[in-house]
Amino acid sequence: MIKFVNVGVSFPGGYQALQNINLDIARGEFAYVIGKSGAGKSTLLRLIYADILPTRGVVSIEENDMNIIGRLQVPFLRRQIGVIFQDYKLLENSTVFDNVKLALDIFYMKRSASRERIWPLLRRVGIFEKRDETVKNLSGGEKQRVAIARALINDPKIILADEPTGNLDEENADNVMSLLLEGCGGGAAVLMATHDTHLRKKYPARIIELDKGRLVRDGFPDVE
Repeated sequence: MIKFVNVGVSFPGGYQALQNINLDIARGEFAYVIGKSGAGKSTLLRLIYADILPTRGVVSIEENDMNIIGRLQVPFLRRQIGVIFQDYKLLENSTVFDNVKLALDIFYMKRSASRERIWPLLRRVGIFEKRDETVKNLSGGEKQRVAIARALINDPKIILADEPTGNLDEENADNVMSLLLEGCGGGAAVLMATHDTHLRKKYPARIIELDKGRLVRDGFPDVE
């Protein structure tokens, strides 16, 4: 589903964000992306949702080479990808409900039909009672849960999560992990960037480790 072949990313000034990355992520697979700050985790995720293109090598999503697909095709690709951003990227002056509904607007879904899909998910992530609250009035943890609901509402084929549990207590972190693992069970590929070693021990899975833009580990740990 996701394939990297000899991928490198360079930014102005000669900074090498990623170097010679080779990866295959299958349907229904869950993998943690780990590494120190600046290791290249966010750059790796950005390549998958076509926020940037590789400087070298090939990134393919569902056998589509991201270097050659037209820019008009990118929005259609992104409909299949749910992204949980570390900085949320929410509409601060809109309500919780309207932020999540935005992901359904491409289907021209009526508000009543949207409600039937959104409300159960808001309950799952523990933010239902805030559904009519303006986002700017929420705490960081509450915004995190809104961002998670928005990313998952379309049942995406690929879920990219950048520190999705960073501002959550253990109970809500467990709820989020349950939703992400359910996505895998439904055939979605899930990549989760995290520093949380406790979470990785509790929910062991494939680990993709980056260090200074290089892939230094790819596999399943015997003991974390």
